[in-house]
Amino acid sequence: MKSPTCGIVPLPRIASAQGNLTFIEGGNHVPFEVRRVYFLYDVPGGAERGGHAHKKLWQLIIPLAGSFDVLLDDGYCREVHRLDRPYNGLLVGPCMWRELNNFTSGSVCLVLASAPYDEADYIRDYAAFIRAARNAA
Repeated sequence: MKSPTCGIVPLPRIASAQGNLTFIEGGNHVPFEVRRVYFLYDVPGGAERGGHAHKKLWQLIIPLAGSFDVLLDDGYCREVHRLDRPYNGLLVGPCMWRELNNFTSGSVCLVLASAPYDEADYIRDYAAFIRAARNAA
């Protein structure tokens, strides 16, 4: 899946004997204005998150601790990204189905989003997503 609306975004990493630091600057590392920030944690073993697409929302998904998989589906191809480094985020654009799973114990997933929460922006039915994705192509 080669899409301008998804892919790994390397974030700056400053390594030091006292610990590492990664930063994110609006307008520089994120190709959208950050309007909402949320994080997932204490995800039980075997649980899945996501299972939806967005009509307009952009997200940058960052593994702050631990690791997890993100399955992306554009309606034609499915691709799994293992996120396990806090200096690599996964950019996910509109009309991209996502499922997050295989969380390790202690994982923390940070999400930067381009808009406040809006239930009307969600596509929660996979068949409806496939129809929308293929009609948009």
